[in-house]
Amino acid sequence: MLRVVCLVSLALICGRMVSAPISDPPPAASPANGEGKSLSTAPPARAPFTQVIEGTTLSIDFVPVTLADGRPLWMSRTEIPWEVLDVCVYGFDQVEGKSESAKADAVTRPTKPYIATDRGFGHAGWPANSVSFQNAKTFCEWLSAKSGCAYRLPREAEWIETCARSGLTSASAPDHAWFEGNSGGTTHRIGSKRADAQGVHDLWGNLAEWCVLPDGSGAVFGGSYRDAAAEIGCAARQADSPRWNQSDPQMPKSIWWLADAGWIGFRVVCDSPPSKPTPAPAVSPAAK
Repeated sequence: MLRVVCLVSLALICGRMVSAPISDPPPAASPANGEGKSLSTAPPARAPFTQVIEGTTLSIDFVPVTLADGRPLWMSRTEIPWEVLDVCVYGFDQVEGKSESAKADAVTRPTKPYIATDRGFGHAGWPANSVSFQNAKTFCEWLSAKSGCAYRLPREAEWIETCARSGLTSASAPDHAWFEGNSGGTTHRIGSKRADAQGVHDLWGNLAEWCVLPDGSGAVFGGSYRDAAAEIGCAARQADSPRWNQSDPQMPKSIWWLADAGWIGFRVVCDSPPSKPTPAPAVSPAAK
C-alpha cells in the first residue's frame, strides 16, 4: 500500500512539473562600460524636431539629412522667414528690454534695415531676403545663445551633398522650385512648393542661400527666383561681392543688409538637436 501511495504522489509531482509553464530565458546583457553601466549598440534615432523661439510663439522645423561620412546633420526645413529674423533684429523676444537668456541679449543684433528689405514681396511667411553674410551668421549666434543648441550656416560641402541627395532634377524643378519661369519676379511663401526627397523645401530657387566656404568666407548657392531654370540647382554658386551693396547710400555701408541683392537669404543647420527636442509637427500631404 505504501508503495502505491508513493507512486501516485510521484506521478502527481511529475505532472505538476510537466504542466508548469516554462519561463523565457533572461535577456542577454548588453556590453558594459568600465562603470558597470550597460551600453546600447543601436544608433541614435535621427528624427525631425522643432526649435521653439523662447519668448515668442514662433519656431523653426528641422529635418535630418544624410551625409556620406555618416555624420548627423539637421537642416531647417525651409529658408528662415521674416517673422523669425525679425525677433532677432527687433528684440521681439524681450520684455522690458531683456529676454530670458542673458547670453542672447549679449549678442550684437543686426541694425534695423533702412530700406524695405522685403521689397514688397511679402513678409510673415516669406523668406527673409536682402540678408548679408554677417547678418546670417549673427542670427545663428543669437539662436545658439538663446536655445543652448549650436546652430550655424551650412558648410559648402554639406549644402552641395544635401542638394545632390535631394532627388531634384531639371524635369522635376517646376514642382519643387521658384525660378524665373514661374516666380513672376518675386519670392514666394516658404514651403509652398513640394519638399525634396529629404524633406527640405526650396533648396533650389526662391532665394539663393548663404553657405560657409573652407576659408570662412561666404557664397550663395542654389539660385533664386530671378534665375532661369537652367541656372538653378546644386551647381549654382556665387561668391560674396561688394556689388551686392553698391547702391547703399550710408557711410560706411551696412554690414547687415544688401541694397542690391534682394534675391539672397539663408537657412541654418545643427550637428546635434536639443537634449529634449520638440517633435516636429506632421507635414500636410499638400506640402510634401
